Amino acid sequence: MDLKNNRTGRIAIRPFHPGSHLEAALALWNASAAAGEVVYAPLDRDSFRLKLLEGPGAAPGLFLVAESEGQLLGFVHGARKTAFLPGEQADSAPGYLTCLFVSPAHRRRGIGSALLAALEDRFRALHHTRLLCAEANPVQLDWLIPGTNGHDHNKAPGVDTACTGYVFLLNRGFAERHREVAMYLNLAEYQPLKDLQARRDRLAAEGIQTGRYDPALSYDYDTLCDRVGSPYWREVLRQELAKAHPRVILAATHQGRMVGFTGPVDKQASGRGWFSGICTDPGFSGRGIATVLFHLLLKEFINIGASFSTLFTGESNPARGIYDRAGFRPVKHFAVMERML
Repeated sequence: MDLKNNRTGRIAIRPFHPGSHLEAALALWNASAAAGEVVYAPLDRDSFRLKLLEGPGAAPGLFLVAESEGQLLGFVHGARKTAFLPGEQADSAPGYLTCLFVSPAHRRRGIGSALLAALEDRFRALHHTRLLCAEANPVQLDWLIPGTNGHDHNKAPGVDTACTGYVFLLNRGFAERHREVAMYLNLAEYQPLKDLQARRDRLAAEGIQTGRYDPALSYDYDTLCDRVGSPYWREVLRQELAKAHPRVILAATHQGRMVGFTGPVDKQASGRGWFSGICTDPGFSGRGIATVLFHLLLKEFINIGASFSTLFTGESNPARGIYDRAGFRPVKHFAVMERML
């Protein structure tokens, strides 16, 4: 695909080629990150290749560049799911917009729009009917927490509403489906729950045990996952509990089944306390189970030497109060965005 630009000359839209485009694309990425235009973490050559060229969801035909006379002016990256949870169908899965960059000297000349249009054409040819910016993108991009010394989160749950790309996408037919709040806690500032043990004792008096889950119990977790509607958490539990040495999972149990869980407990190389999520069976809501499990989780993070933790949650999610009271603070807002193709 070619387009004519009076100031730049003829611009070609073509597939990304590592030998020709990697250095310039990497420089554009890192310059944008250094200027604060995006929240993404800087990348080196290896991490750029791993995330955008070789990792899950990456496909050569969905990584496109705009160039003129051998100069890279911008690039766009799309991704497709290749691994599906039970019940998901490949033919109904959306395509994902990972990122779009245009060199500052060549903005406002239609290059970003041309790159996006070319990517959309590629997705249509692959029979996708939706294009999403969402955390389900298999290409996960680390981003940095503002005001910290390199503290990070392992994926972006949509489009940073403070960046220019948010308005750009709105102007090109994307709709905001909902917002996610990214929250952060320096674990040195954790505010422990003073009556944590008393809360656990009250739950125990109701027959609800809380704490580290023993995989040897083989309790039913399918009912929990069915009732919260999460095949993702079912798969997390299935895979973790099948391991010879599973990571710590914190659970609330009642009469042979899980009625709440959080974990698995882990620490990233950056020092971030990592977990997949937290949930409570709707039939057991209102008893403070999530609060107890979350504070047990934070204590586990501290025990394994994590220095901070991050999470994201819906703006109107009632669980946000739990995070607020533990000392978490909002640091970014992300929009989940969608365009029909």
